[in-house]
Amino acid sequence: MSGAFPSASRNGMLTAPPPEAVNDLPQNSEHKPEQTDMLTSNTDTNTDTDTEAGSTLDTDTETECDLDTERHTDSPGCTGQTVADNNDHVTQTDTLRDTETDTSTDRQPRTKGDLHIRSVLECGREVMVCQFNNEGTLLAVGLSDGTIKVYSLDSGSLVQTLKDRDSILSPLPVTALRFTVSLQSHSLLLATYASGNVRCWYVWARDYIWGLREVGESNVREEGQRQTLSLSLSTSGETMATGGSDSVIHLYDLHTHQRLHTYSASSNRTVMDGHRFRVFAVNFHPNREREFISGGWDNTVQFWDTRQQNSVRMVLGPHVCGDCLQIDPVANHILSGSWRKEKALEIFDYDSGQKIAEAPNDPQGQSRCVSRLIGLPSAVFSSSVCPKGRWMGLIAASSGKRVFLLDRSSQ
Repeated sequence: MSGAFPSASRNGMLTAPPPEAVNDLPQNSEHKPEQTDMLTSNTDTNTDTDTEAGSTLDTDTETECDLDTERHTDSPGCTGQTVADNNDHVTQTDTLRDTETDTSTDRQPRTKGDLHIRSVLECGREVMVCQFNNEGTLLAVGLSDGTIKVYSLDSGSLVQTLKDRDSILSPLPVTALRFTVSLQSHSLLLATYASGNVRCWYVWARDYIWGLREVGESNVREEGQRQTLSLSLSTSGETMATGGSDSVIHLYDLHTHQRLHTYSASSNRTVMDGHRFRVFAVNFHPNREREFISGGWDNTVQFWDTRQQNSVRMVLGPHVCGDCLQIDPVANHILSGSWRKEKALEIFDYDSGQKIAEAPNDPQGQSRCVSRLIGLPSAVFSSSVCPKGRWMGLIAASSGKRVFLLDRSSQ
């Protein structure tokens, strides 16, 4: 690829920062009975953390979207990552349906190119995040009411529903999921919530192994109001980084569950050596244990070294509103996704920060895109690619209350 552009200097400040809209999300304390169902498809104690008081999800309301759009000329609307659908009532069983026989609606999702909708997972609640495990045998789905559902790819069944007391009493969305393995080779699932909770679940048990409550930094946001929005594991699996609504990033030791460090911007407002607004994406470098990147509302991708409190450099441009920062370990490139109509996908060189390429503006016009999933009922909040095993390359993409499983098999 050609056409590199110089990265922005650290002194470049935002001219139109996003507003800090804080509103209480209506609470839905109704708890539905857990359901176990089968696949019917065409496929085979850190003192720095608060562990008691709950926190309230602050999110942009629909009436504030117009104001936010005026101030964000690059953003067509509000991010869906922190919006919970509390008015929906689950009346159906979770199933993975054969899409070839589904005629329930006139406007059916469909694919173009070599993609094929293998099956559709009906989840009953709005899907905020989905994640395959490292072995390619499980798919975890995080919902808007704080429930996590784990499905077996081989048997096609819902094998576990994970929900703790806090999620029942205060049903706020799951915001990030990451699988890891314990020292005893047990499959664990790390989850973050808009309530500020972080949980480590043993997939085959009905309770979490350990958890903590993150609180907001007093110099940025009222203490206790942090929403934990993003999560990443280091290459070794020994540390975990979380980003949230108070613009800071916390680093934890996964063996002791203690906070090791907190990363943030300096008090010097003339430089961008950290984030000034919400952090929606954190991602460790796959080949460098002590390096990670992050992105958020301030239109920057920040580069961090775990040994320094402030970021070491940054790239100006991407408007990150979800888990949409990825690092290619082979080419050493960064793929960023932005919540806007133009320059939604961009590729940067990791070491130099130079832009290498960007996707065409019109997704239905002339494009290098060879396959599409179109006609979806609502926005796509999350996607995941199966990394290995029998289902290697299988794509999971969420839209509304559904997760679409896609492959490149011939139809």
